[in-house]
Amino acid sequence: MSEPAVLAGDMRDRILQDPDTVLSDPDVMRALIAANERARGANVVDLRGIAMDRLEDRLTRLEETHKSVVSAAYENMAGTNQIHRAILSFLEPLEFEQFIRILGTDIADILRVGRVRLVLESHEAGVADAGLGDLSEILAVVEPGYCEAYIGRGRPARQVTLRPVEKGDAPIYGPNEDWVGSEACILLDFGEGRLPGMLAFAAEDRAHFTPHHGTDLLSFLGGVFERAMRRWLG
Repeated sequence: MSEPAVLAGDMRDRILQDPDTVLSDPDVMRALIAANERARGANVVDLRGIAMDRLEDRLTRLEETHKSVVSAAYENMAGTNQIHRAILSFLEPLEFEQFIRILGTDIADILRVGRVRLVLESHEAGVADAGLGDLSEILAVVEPGYCEAYIGRGRPARQVTLRPVEKGDAPIYGPNEDWVGSEACILLDFGEGRLPGMLAFAAEDRAHFTPHHGTDLLSFLGGVFERAMRRWLG
């Protein structure tokens, strides 16, 4: 029979002085367990080892789930902060023109989108739209029924719609809208006796707005924006 291998003196001394170092290293422990199983032979089943492997797998899955939950919570908090900053920005102006311009500057930057469009329905769409001047980059006046038709595309329009955009499907962003990869549309209700409107955000990334994303924060943004608009419409 061969003599058992003897650890080098310095290695043996270090292990005896601080055994926790070995126990706390997962790779070393796996190697020791594997060596122990090989020494037993193929005919011996270590039930305790099997149970430990299963517990280790469960612990790994729990750690991955924990990381996913923390990551989702962080993203949600960041999104909430963005919406709050955007709301404070459009509540600040005291003049309607400044209120509209902020949509295309501060709000677009805060929400990290390429373009913001406010679409208002009017029975005098052609006349009203012609008098917008340089505000036409942000504000559009359209015929009654346009907003629900644009959002719903033959289906009932939801308050918030998130979706990817194909080439030619987003005319509200202008003739050169080929860069738009996705959009978020918020249907606006300005109160009894007033025609509805729409707040639209365009992003270049197709994954920026997708149907599986949550809409609670954008619904809240839309609700506050409706109330802010009523000051000017009134």
